[in-house]
Amino acid sequence: MTETVQGSGAGSAERPYDIVLFGATGFVGELTARYLAAHAPADCRWAIAGRNRAKLEKLRERLISVNPACATLPVLRADAADPGSLRALAAGTRVVATTVGPYVWYGEGLVAACADAGTDYADLSGEPEFADRMYLAHDARARETGARILHACGFDSVPHDLGVYFTVQQLPEGIPLRVDGYVRSNAMFSGGTFASAMTAFGRGRQTLRAAKERRLSEPRLVGRRARAPIGAPRRSRETGTWALPLPTIDPQVVARSAAALERYGPDFRYRHYAAVKWLPVAAGGVAAVGAAFGLAQIPAARAWLMSRYTAGSGPDEERRARSWFSVRFVGEGGGRRVFTEVSGGDPGYDETAKILAESVLCLAFDELPRTSGQVTTAAAMGDALLERLVAAGLRFRVAAVRE
Repeated sequence: MTETVQGSGAGSAERPYDIVLFGATGFVGELTARYLAAHAPADCRWAIAGRNRAKLEKLRERLISVNPACATLPVLRADAADPGSLRALAAGTRVVATTVGPYVWYGEGLVAACADAGTDYADLSGEPEFADRMYLAHDARARETGARILHACGFDSVPHDLGVYFTVQQLPEGIPLRVDGYVRSNAMFSGGTFASAMTAFGRGRQTLRAAKERRLSEPRLVGRRARAPIGAPRRSRETGTWALPLPTIDPQVVARSAAALERYGPDFRYRHYAAVKWLPVAAGGVAAVGAAFGLAQIPAARAWLMSRYTAGSGPDEERRARSWFSVRFVGEGGGRRVFTEVSGGDPGYDETAKILAESVLCLAFDELPRTSGQVTTAAAMGDALLERLVAAGLRFRVAAVRE
């Protein structure tokens, strides 16, 4: 039987806030604030935080149109470059959500503060180097204090992590399982997302070094195996598309969930692909990513590319309304084959804001497995977050089952 615990943060009932949103005036930050204004329970004690108090107060004025109660929403000043302000922020709340990236530059101070204070932490980082370095530096302390440190609580990587979790539940227990995921979307990205991607592209050696150090540090699984190898490009008969391997953080997150949860079986393997209908488009996408990666190795070129997209900017509401995503999963085990799908609207912004907000509400208020340290969304929140996201409009469905 799994032990559960309600809410978050060891010894944190007396803290003034349930949730603080750090970086609230950024593009995704404001979308997340609007979602919380509309959907947080009336008794949720939440606040917005950032380094510019004037911008925060203007945001609070805009939030009044969403919920008049936001007229008294607390505004907190905190700066990623001021460790003292981050410690005060973490000590005053049960859960922190942060949209301040690139996280490899600006994120560690808040992770450290939350780990020390026993405060739950959730971010939108899709940066593998950051996740690995935070594990190495702060996982042990977070386990001591009871803090749960969750990275990638947006489109990276919740639809993939919970999509595989949902797929595994449709398969037999106690046997080797194989799942492949195929991602499709028509969405655009913001300046902040582009900055994070270019930063990661330009830090290839540091990323590999952090991953190696983590592998040497992490406890090895005993009697079980969980893997996420990079697949080869191929034609997928299951989806009728060209499948291109996606070397994002998503398969790493899935593999860590599989390692943490015995329900994934004694031998689990996940492969992650972009699904592209037309071969010329697939070839063009590979070429574009390759060119961006190459340019990111040249500091001047990387700086020029990043200057083309303004941080805090993103697609307008009309463009986001036309955006969508679909992740199809094919799972196999014990002679059973299942086809599932997770889908929704604009992945990078509207749905990401929704997912981040529902994640911190889940951490603050739901009965959850007792976990601590750096954990994944599937391991920390599982069914509770899945139910929240379905209620919020994301679709998890079983498309077909074959015996």
